[in-house]
Amino acid sequence: MMGSRRSEAMASSLVTGINHAMARLVDIWDSIGIMEDQRIERMQTVKKYIEDLLTDMISEEESLRHRIKTSIITTQKQLETLCLELSEEPYKLEEDLTVLQMEKNLRCRLEALLKEKTERMKELNGLRQQDEELCVTLCATPYYIPSGSMPSRTQLQELKEHIEKLSEEKESRVKVFSGLREDIRNLMDEMGHEPETTLERESVCSDTDIFLLTHENIKALKLLLSQLEMKKESLILTRDKLKDRAMSLWNRLSCPEQEAAEFKQEALRTLSDEIRRWQNVVERLEVLQRAKLEEVIDKVRQELVVLWDKCMFGPEQREAFGSHFCDNNYTEELLSLHDSELLKVKEFYETARPLLESIEKWEKHWALFQDFERKAADPNRFSNRGGALLKESKDRAKVQKLLPKLEEELKVRVEAWEKNQGPPFLIRGQGIMEYISKQWEEHRLQKDKEKNERMSKKADTSQFKTPIKRAHGQANSAVTPSKIRKTPNQASLRTTTVSSSSSSTSSVSSTFLCVPGKPPLSAKRTKTVETYPVPRTPLQEFNTDKKPVAISYSDFTNELSRKASHDAVLNSTVKDML
Repeated sequence: MMGSRRSEAMASSLVTGINHAMARLVDIWDSIGIMEDQRIERMQTVKKYIEDLLTDMISEEESLRHRIKTSIITTQKQLETLCLELSEEPYKLEEDLTVLQMEKNLRCRLEALLKEKTERMKELNGLRQQDEELCVTLCATPYYIPSGSMPSRTQLQELKEHIEKLSEEKESRVKVFSGLREDIRNLMDEMGHEPETTLERESVCSDTDIFLLTHENIKALKLLLSQLEMKKESLILTRDKLKDRAMSLWNRLSCPEQEAAEFKQEALRTLSDEIRRWQNVVERLEVLQRAKLEEVIDKVRQELVVLWDKCMFGPEQREAFGSHFCDNNYTEELLSLHDSELLKVKEFYETARPLLESIEKWEKHWALFQDFERKAADPNRFSNRGGALLKESKDRAKVQKLLPKLEEELKVRVEAWEKNQGPPFLIRGQGIMEYISKQWEEHRLQKDKEKNERMSKKADTSQFKTPIKRAHGQANSAVTPSKIRKTPNQASLRTTTVSSSSSSTSSVSSTFLCVPGKPPLSAKRTKTVETYPVPRTPLQEFNTDKKPVAISYSDFTNELSRKASHDAVLNSTVKDML
């Protein structure tokens, strides 16, 4: 509003100025005496001059307005293109703007987008360079952005994340590569191994950029490392074998102690040097061994006997090498045969050691079991004080419980051995279960023998009464009481004796137990018309012909328990029968 008033005042002053100017011109013309015609002519000249000036000014302003409108159109087109390239929203002008304001706003927005385009392209070029370097190093695929296109902010962010991932992967691979190359270098130094292949030479090269950090190269280095580790194990095994061979030769040859200094030397820097050293020692000792063949072979035979005993070989297994073992023609070939046999037996011992240790464990508990059996037959053990008998009972129960478990474990292990190895596993020429069964059978026969000896001694020192048939009507006659002490279980004793002898109650019970008291009620009321068999002594009962039957451990323990349950009520004769 204020601007329009100022422009109106300016127009009014312009008209006033022209009027003043024309008035002065008229005054001048009057003073000069210019005629009217000339005045009109001069006024027309002034008018034309002013009109031409205004026309030129109007033309210039029209041209300006046209250029501004053209600029607006051009700028809008450029903005539309840039917005598409930069993935920006189209620019919208505000309403009620003049042409100049529109042109200014569009021009400022265009300049801002052009600046952003320049910055994006600069950033894209830098990121692309990093991406390409990482992808070449890692043999990875670069992030794809079409050439000549303008990246969006999202694409630039994704490219940055891609480069970050590649950088992390590179660090990880560099760490793996460094570790592998360091391990390979240490292994080669430890073994004294010189690089032979291109990969080996590159792996120990100090130039870290010689390797591309690819998965294939990592796999190749890991494979090389595993091969070197296997070679190291092989060299260690070779060195240990040479060292053991040297020690064995040294012991066989009975070398003096002062010559053992080389065995106590510190290890050399590399395994190759160690192997060469021990190889020289073995070669020198083998030269000495050839000069003492008889003495050396005799010592090898002693080692063989010790190993055979450890492996529990039977005569048949030892006989396979018997011809060489008894050969007195001492030659290097005979020594080689003995060394081969010794090595074979050592390998067998190492393979079968767990099984042999289980057998030794069973034999140890079997010896304890037999010792407890001998102690159980000693009547003096009841006089022990201080809880020894209770401890013995607990230990015996543990052994009896453990033996079946050990036997079952041995059976499973032997079956697994024979399944994997093929030939049967023998102990002193017989199978394990056969060997264990034989031990139990020998134990049973020994117990029977001891029982027979005890019964023979008692038969020589004891007299047995012959039962006499009572006459009719003497049932109520007086009976001389026995001297043995009555027990609360007399009735059960009588019943047990009768059932075991399978005859009438009166005669057999009086024969074995001499139990005093009245005869059975049936003897008082009825006549006995049965024919009684001739009674037999306990020794005769025991010595009846019976075929030996193999018993299991459970049957054996049940028999012991049954005997133990009668120990408190039977006299010695009946106990021996059981």
